[in-house]
Amino acid sequence: MTDQRTLTNPPALHDPAPFGYSHAASAPGELVFIAGQYASDTAGAPVPGDFADQVALSLTRLRQALEGVGLGYEHVVRLGSYVVDHDLAKLEVLGKALHEAFGERLPAQTLSGVASLALPGMLFEIDAVAVRPADPDGAGGRDGGAGR
Repeated sequence: MTDQRTLTNPPALHDPAPFGYSHAASAPGELVFIAGQYASDTAGAPVPGDFADQVALSLTRLRQALEGVGLGYEHVVRLGSYVVDHDLAKLEVLGKALHEAFGERLPAQTLSGVASLALPGMLFEIDAVAVRPADPDGAGGRDGGAGR
């Protein structure tokens, strides 16, 4: 599938790439909202691990959620990242992981440092807004599996 996102980093603003994001992102099509994904097992319990391990598994869960609706990282235009006890070392870990996932086509992102997340043991959570490309045939492809 073709990456239809337009990613913009105006020259008047700093270069955000080392931090793992772009300043602005847009794309034609239908918006798809992905709920916060975290390092969880198949029952939803947090998987213990250090920050880097939790970021990696959270990004895997994000990819799986996107695939569940027929999309991929290339459709993501915005990320929301939530980091418990944020510091510069964690920012470096996150930036590296986002580059591994998204390459040089980094979506817009807001990172929030938080005191805690929904469940004990969670160190990181990430949500996303993706854009489903307009379907010229109207054939859909929207089922993405049954709801629960």
